[in-house]
Amino acid sequence: MERTFVMVKPDGVCRGLVGEVISRIEKVGLKIVALKMVQLKRQQAEQLYRVHQGKPFYEKLISYVTSAPVVLMVVEGKDAITVVRKIIGATDPVKASPGTIRGDFSLSIERNVVHASDSKETADYEIGLFFSDEDFVSYERADEAWLY
Repeated sequence: MERTFVMVKPDGVCRGLVGEVISRIEKVGLKIVALKMVQLKRQQAEQLYRVHQGKPFYEKLISYVTSAPVVLMVVEGKDAITVVRKIIGATDPVKASPGTIRGDFSLSIERNVVHASDSKETADYEIGLFFSDEDFVSYERADEAWLY
């Protein structure tokens, strides 16, 4: 099974969309194996978005992501990275398909509800930023036999 990192961003938390995000992840058969709500510190945000350092929007992004609580989770399942990326939709909500989280709930590229890892390497890095071994739980979904 593959693991990926998902973060419900401040706009998603403050707009009451945490349950919707979790529901969509669970409805496709993925399971959440670690979950927490935090207020990111600047250093954590900088580590998470280090790939954007030096870009014109970087400071605005760091300010935004530290402005309110976020929900962090690790999601597990077959092809979890690809599946989650399809569920959330394109970064730009104008390009996100209806039925995706961003397509249904995002109003701008700056406030697009959710962040998710885009590769195995990125997932490992992002999970390591926020979770340690004791944060994970192991369980079997009631429908796992049907899904796998």
